Amino acid sequence: MYKLVLALALSSAAAFTPSSQRGARVAPAKASTFGNAPNDPLNGWVADSSAFAYGLPGSLDPVPAFDPFDFVSGKSVDEIKMLREAEVTHGRVAMLATVGFIAQERAHFLFVEPDKDIGPAIRHLDEVRAVNPAFFELLTFTIGCCELYRALNGWIAPTSTEAGKVTLELPDGALRALRPDYYPGDVGFDPLNLKPTGAEEFAEMATKELQHGRLAMLAVAGFFAQELTDGQLILADIYKIGI
Repeated sequence: MYKLVLALALSSAAAFTPSSQRGARVAPAKASTFGNAPNDPLNGWVADSSAFAYGLPGSLDPVPAFDPFDFVSGKSVDEIKMLREAEVTHGRVAMLATVGFIAQERAHFLFVEPDKDIGPAIRHLDEVRAVNPAFFELLTFTIGCCELYRALNGWIAPTSTEAGKVTLELPDGALRALRPDYYPGDVGFDPLNLKPTGAEEFAEMATKELQHGRLAMLAVAGFFAQELTDGQLILADIYKIGI
């Protein structure tokens, strides 16, 4: 258990190292669905067909172009942006889930009996439903509102719409597409005003978020696997010594 905690800590620390695009693997580039989009910098990023993933931040040495299953190869700018949008969104959810797993096992704030011992977090959903019947309906509504907000900010509507002087339309046969002036993951929600204004600073922060999100996705999968296998709390050994 202690080795696992140490490994996670070291992996998290790696997310704070500066980003790098050196050694990128060049993939054949497709034309963008929207012509030359994006021509203007998006948070300092301009699509570069000679760089891995068109130069989007998120790669780190010593493996700056890690793509063993060729998800990136041959993709257009629009397709790469949609893949990055999905990665950022899943990473954010996984980071919340990681914190929720550990916090809920230590403080059952959703339960009537906060000190009730019901075991690992994977068993808590049944307890939540029993104590708060409307919890999942409220959660579903909240998720729906968040997704609607994200769609309104970043996705092209199914019908033609005006964005300044540009008419945006979905490509033939496409069910969804991101706006050419939308940076993947930047939905405009920044209540603490943490978003950097400089291009290099933004690229570094975006890389940190991606690395933490990737680690969190692995961590959540590991949490499920551990609790389904041995039925123990995530940090059971640490809890025993009173930390």
